[in-house]
Amino acid sequence: MISRLDQKTTNTLYGHFARELASAGFSGDIELGYADRTVLATDNSIYQVLPEGVLYPRSTEDISKILTLAHKPDFHQIVVSPRGGGTGTNGQSLTSGFMVDTSRYMNRVLEINTRERWARVQSGAIKDYLNELAAKEGLFFAPELSTSNRATVGGMVNTDASGQGSVVYGKTRHHVLELTSVLADGTVWNSSPVDNDQLEQLCQRQDRIGEIYNTLKKTHCEHHQRVSEVFPHLNRNLTGYDLANIVNKDHQHDLNAILCGSEGTLAIISEIKVNLLPIPKQSALVLVFYKSFQDSLQDAQALMAAEPGSIETIDSRVLGLAKSDSVWESVKDFFPKQSDDIDGINFVEFTGDDEAEIQQGIDRLKTELEKPVSIWRAGHSVVMGTGNVKKIWNMRKQAVGLLGNMKGDARPIPFVEDVAVPPENLAEFIKAFRALLDSHHLTYGMFGHVDAGVLHVRPAIDMKDPEQEKLVRLISDDVAALARNHGGVLWGEHGKGVRSEYAPDFFADLYPVLQEIKGVFDPYNQLNPGKIATPATLPEPVQLLKIDEVPTRGQQDREIERNAFEAFTSSLYCNGNGACFNYNPNSAMCPTWKATYDRIQSPKGRSGLVREWLRLQTAAGADIAGESHKIRQAGPLYNGGQKLINLVNKWRGEEDFSHQVYGALDNCMSCKSCAGQCPIQVNVPDLRSRYFELYHGRYPRPVKHHVAGLLEPMLPVLAKFKPAYNLVMGWSVANTLAGKTVGLQDIPAITSSSPTSDCCRAGAAIANRTLLDAIPDSERDKTVIIIQDAFTSFFETPLLTDLVELLIRLGYRPLIAPYKPNGKVLHVYGFLGRFEKIARTNGEELKELADSGISLVGIDAAVTLTYRDEYKEVMGEDSPEVLLLSEWFAQQSKTLRQLQMNLSDTAEEEFVLLGHCTETSNVPAAPAQWQQLYQDLGLKLTYKATGCCGMAGIYGHETRNQETSRKLYDMSWKDVVQNPENSGRLVATGYSCRSQVKRYGDGKIPHPVQTLLQVMKQKA
Repeated sequence: MISRLDQKTTNTLYGHFARELASAGFSGDIELGYADRTVLATDNSIYQVLPEGVLYPRSTEDISKILTLAHKPDFHQIVVSPRGGGTGTNGQSLTSGFMVDTSRYMNRVLEINTRERWARVQSGAIKDYLNELAAKEGLFFAPELSTSNRATVGGMVNTDASGQGSVVYGKTRHHVLELTSVLADGTVWNSSPVDNDQLEQLCQRQDRIGEIYNTLKKTHCEHHQRVSEVFPHLNRNLTGYDLANIVNKDHQHDLNAILCGSEGTLAIISEIKVNLLPIPKQSALVLVFYKSFQDSLQDAQALMAAEPGSIETIDSRVLGLAKSDSVWESVKDFFPKQSDDIDGINFVEFTGDDEAEIQQGIDRLKTELEKPVSIWRAGHSVVMGTGNVKKIWNMRKQAVGLLGNMKGDARPIPFVEDVAVPPENLAEFIKAFRALLDSHHLTYGMFGHVDAGVLHVRPAIDMKDPEQEKLVRLISDDVAALARNHGGVLWGEHGKGVRSEYAPDFFADLYPVLQEIKGVFDPYNQLNPGKIATPATLPEPVQLLKIDEVPTRGQQDREIERNAFEAFTSSLYCNGNGACFNYNPNSAMCPTWKATYDRIQSPKGRSGLVREWLRLQTAAGADIAGESHKIRQAGPLYNGGQKLINLVNKWRGEEDFSHQVYGALDNCMSCKSCAGQCPIQVNVPDLRSRYFELYHGRYPRPVKHHVAGLLEPMLPVLAKFKPAYNLVMGWSVANTLAGKTVGLQDIPAITSSSPTSDCCRAGAAIANRTLLDAIPDSERDKTVIIIQDAFTSFFETPLLTDLVELLIRLGYRPLIAPYKPNGKVLHVYGFLGRFEKIARTNGEELKELADSGISLVGIDAAVTLTYRDEYKEVMGEDSPEVLLLSEWFAQQSKTLRQLQMNLSDTAEEEFVLLGHCTETSNVPAAPAQWQQLYQDLGLKLTYKATGCCGMAGIYGHETRNQETSRKLYDMSWKDVVQNPENSGRLVATGYSCRSQVKRYGDGKIPHPVQTLLQVMKQKA
């Protein structure tokens, strides 16, 4: 039995502060729970620091209340750190104090001024969301970064973020017009560049503002000459306390030059006013291929002569990982089919307002490519059109996460990944860098911005291994020296964070100037201490953080017993890249995050909680792997008496960290979008199933688990009493009673007492080995076996029979496999012992059918994919191959085209496909396959990307999930379904999706095969 786990409580001082803050009228959320703190203990770096609490302000006034209270003498030991998207790679937002997260509530775009081309946003606003709104006016916020769909504008300001295109568009600070900041004493200040007269007036003030501007003026007057000598003249330069730009090109003093990149060490940013630029009307990419990655770096300077907007690069490792990711389906046509010998690719972008301008840029590049050079180019391809260019850049954005998906314990990690050197020195710098990594026998991936002299290099290190962990110090010291020797800086893009320890050496005699600035802003060292600079105002000197003295995730993970780690390995390699925090409601991952904006309710949050739970269970002496084995062998009565005692203790309020972890996982929809869309392929449904099995070895299961688990085997029995069943289930009183007692509601009506018999009447035959052996070889290619699933067969039987009829009309011979429970529901709820038995029995029977050489197809994607994922885990290579309908039809494409059916003269309009999120995220080719089917039959089908419909199998039927289920439907599906232009045109592949539309929409949406059949009948 797993152990009961005590929780680490918040420090007494911080608990007292939290109570005082609530009494002061703080209107946001104050979260001190261990789960809440654990989830925010990591970012995209190698570090893990547990905060004392998390504060979610709703307004600038709330932030002011936090800092006003912290400024009181009793709370000078309180430290706070702002957090945005949590995607920092150097621990910038991690703190052992209070974390102030503006992303939950302060995430609005407050104003867009089209005429003057600026926007005002709260600091928690997502960058891509701002651009989504600005695009409606033909404008955009220019600084680009790979995490733009979850990065906050406040976070961009704090790190002075930049990325692709920075040679043209610069960094975030180049686009900041005004900042609203809350200073360490709670003062709210709105800063923008000031002329000399305004500066003098500000210097006359006898308050913190006056001190700050006097320091600003003094710093420039006394040190500007030395600054120009010390600070390298780079596109990326360095972030934080930008002394070189205190006075801007208009001769104004700009406090924002100091605040941008200050990582929350000087103030907490609450609002930002940014300038917007017109969106280029046209864009194109030229992909230049190389047999040597070093050649791609050396060639970059020659390519810059063509004056492109940007040049990005990736190496063969990143390319190889992209090929194994879902993103590859959208870009594969732009790359050579045989690209195994490609070691580097330069992405050269041209943008402009018309095609002629774009073509001129491409012609300039081709001229450069035709010049004789010493390097070996392996060809190039041109990608035209903004839509196609966006697909390529999306793949490039995925590079950060893709590297984390390398197999094995050693994974590429960020700690020396954003060195900036003069672009002309980049090739030689990387040559030395690679020699350094090779000397340590490390593998690594490389990608980045060759036009700006920045390459992201991530060495693969197993941070669980204490010996490998030491390499972080050795390599960091050597890379810092390499950067200086090549005229560069260690922190060219992703901020300093924990790497601030190198600041004193780099800034030399200017470091005390940074300390003076820190002191005037934050005299008690309460704002994100230990980063960038320490204040000169403290009675005793304090040190900056050290890269090898801050706790790491690897140190925590090495405490997890190995067998336990391997049991949950499908979900424990989350590197914190935060792709699951994508704000876009039309992106499948992660629906519960989108509905709640609670980071616990995300793949990253759930993975982090289970990692910590496993660590604590190991420390308590639990044998996780052994306990799983016992539960599967013993069955439902395992530990029955002790479970009841534990349940009573739970009701009495006995704490157990396991309850918080369970709460996070219980809200997971098991849609598996994370398994498909997460670059690391974190599989939370698998995590949830394994955890449920163990948790319910200690605590009894709710009734709904048992009812849901019996659904598949009981449906054939219930179907025999179809009229009575439907009468009861259709009765509102019964529905309400089921919701309150069992926890399930809106159970669908049974549509057939015998789906198999219905299929036979429609023209199918029952598949058995005798029949299959009798089919001549000449007919096998025209025969297909339909594998039934519980949802389609018993709740949507007409779809099953329509498929049979469609196949016959297309000249195929459909066979129907006898109905057998698939076991998916058992897996979802963690009945893994029972699932294994069903998977083996059912899998062996299906494998026998598959061995006939005739294709097996499933209708519902969520169930069908179980055969290639969960069944494969049980059966290995002996698991049956069951195709999705779209995959099978894709194999029949040539045959279908030869029919020359040309149904288009019957259908007046094109149809619109709404995909099942499990299907589209795990088999990204599926939408294109459905489109190909329609095209083969002379129809047009467009794909409309949508997020989760809110049903996800059983989830939408659980009473407690009704609010979230409806919210998700309204976020993504409602407008599409209710759009009059889509009337009669929509088709949906998911059973859950069609059920949800039936519940909340104005009618029904057919499956794609049903629409095809209808059109064929009309033509006949």
